[in-house]
Amino acid sequence: MKIKTERLEIKEFSRDMAMAVHRNSLDDDTRRFLPDEVFETVEDAEETIDFLMSQYGGTDGPLVYPVLLRDGTNIGYVQAVPIEDGDWEIGYHIGKAYTCKGYATEAVKAFLPVIMSDLGISRMSGICVTENAASCKVLEKAGFTLVYEGIGCYQGEEREIHKYVFEY
Repeated sequence: MKIKTERLEIKEFSRDMAMAVHRNSLDDDTRRFLPDEVFETVEDAEETIDFLMSQYGGTDGPLVYPVLLRDGTNIGYVQAVPIEDGDWEIGYHIGKAYTCKGYATEAVKAFLPVIMSDLGISRMSGICVTENAASCKVLEKAGFTLVYEGIGCYQGEEREIHKYVFEY
């Protein structure tokens, strides 16, 4: 996969991205909203990248792709993850140093038509913790429709969530 936008490039992981993945995972927001995606060491990031690279070319997922600035700086990722009943969920993370610039929305908008076509699906879910207002805004700006607000399972815990759906 290789997607280019005006400011970004989305492509497959390579092992040399481990340091950037490690650094981008250590911010407070990641620890709060995505604790299973914190990589305390570069070796932890390398191990995860190896697994993610092994998923390319299949449809079992997760299908995770780094988001880079056009100068090659790794700023985060975008992903499609299988969930219950054959559905898929979008996920994304932009490192704290690069937030509030529209990068997540730009990446999600560019990624959706490509990954949905690759997977042969016409619907993608998006789920965020209600208190993560920035993530909710990304989904709304990317064309997702809010379908549920309330208590739901998030990261293995019952939390207040917003569930969105995108149909293509």
